[in-house]
Amino acid sequence: MATADDVRTAALALPETAEKLAWGMPTFRVGGKIFASLDDDDAAVGVKCPKEERDELILAEPEKFFVREGHDDNFAWVRVRLAALEDLAELRAILADSWRQAAPRKVAHAHPEVGARDA
Repeated sequence: MATADDVRTAALALPETAEKLAWGMPTFRVGGKIFASLDDDDAAVGVKCPKEERDELILAEPEKFFVREGHDDNFAWVRVRLAALEDLAELRAILADSWRQAAPRKVAHAHPEVGARDA
């Protein structure tokens, strides 16, 4: 089971990432853009996710993925229950995908080890 400390360690391991408190919760940013945010109970992490993919993820694995009604509905964002993750590799992959979506092009291109950013 992944923990809030695992999220922090994995997120801060990504290039040019900074942690900043917002709304009383830790957020992780690249180029000033949030790519991950721990929930106030440390049981879930919010990450960037295209709306088209979000619905498919929630339908396929509702025990793992969800949106907080009234908070995430209008944003390209999904929450991940840490207890439902298979292992730390899955957490790192989810955070890396979110990082790629938020990273400025110049930063993403400077760090191909995190993966290519979609055009």
